[in-house]
Amino acid sequence: MASDYAAVKSAEQVSRYKSAQFIFTHRPWLDLYGVHVRPVAPFGSASSKPVVDNALIHLSLPDELLFEIFSRMTPYTLGKAACVCRKWRYTIRNPVFWRTACLKSWQVSMIAENYKILQSKFDGSWRKMWLLRPRVRTDGIYVSRNTYIRAGVAEWKITNPVHIVCYYRYLRFYPSGRFLYKNSSQKVKDVAKYMNYRSSKADCVFRGQYTLSEDKVEAALLYPGMRPTVLRIRLRLRGTTVGANNRMDLLALVTSGVNDNEVRGQDEDILGIVEGWQEDETHNPDVPAVSHKRGLTPFVFIPFEEVETSVLNLPVERMDYFVPG
Repeated sequence: MASDYAAVKSAEQVSRYKSAQFIFTHRPWLDLYGVHVRPVAPFGSASSKPVVDNALIHLSLPDELLFEIFSRMTPYTLGKAACVCRKWRYTIRNPVFWRTACLKSWQVSMIAENYKILQSKFDGSWRKMWLLRPRVRTDGIYVSRNTYIRAGVAEWKITNPVHIVCYYRYLRFYPSGRFLYKNSSQKVKDVAKYMNYRSSKADCVFRGQYTLSEDKVEAALLYPGMRPTVLRIRLRLRGTTVGANNRMDLLALVTSGVNDNEVRGQDEDILGIVEGWQEDETHNPDVPAVSHKRGLTPFVFIPFEEVETSVLNLPVERMDYFVPG
């Protein structure tokens, strides 16, 4: 009897163990422990060894077509695509992509000058030059949010109401050395629609010129009217991470007057006219030079694809503690 009971007990344990095997999930990556996975050779590699890539997208998409797709991406999109897999990362390391991006970003400088900077400062690496060399971003808008308190109308003698006024400064740069400027109380999602060269004078979008030297930006624009006024802006470019260039510190903001015979229109190279002017210099006695000390909040960069969801669209009461950093 004891032997029969032991046999039945062992049979139950075996059947229970067999049924319990189906509970455990199969983990194929455990087989890769201690196994060296050879990286996939990039497109155009000089290696003669055959490379087998079993990924479905790589079997369906030829390398030439993948290379063409990458060539049409923006540099920041390329950085995101490089995180997909090893083959994409090695393909995107091709200096052709970064050379095109660098020459387009610094097109104001001559090609020979860019090559000289490449060899002297960045060891001949276009990607390193793109990440480490300060540059003005042209794929979005720089926004400066400013607030001040204004006294209101006192309806009762025991109260003194005040108003919190919020306004924005907008800058959009172009690789050609021109930029657009607007000062408005409208939110980012409303202003981004007409921050382009098709905007009319009714939109109060003004055009100017800028130059970039290291991390310093010198910009100037002309306010047309009965008394033409020049707005001169000095900025310092920086980034929260390497290669971001998503912040601009406002170093100086000066308005001064010019003579009518110095400018012929809004498209005049006003930056070349005011080059070498002193900070308190003006050429029109009716418009004195004023160095503005308020409203110097740093500019925050917002890409075009994020203008609708940016935190700067929130109302004033929810942005009391916003620090651009």
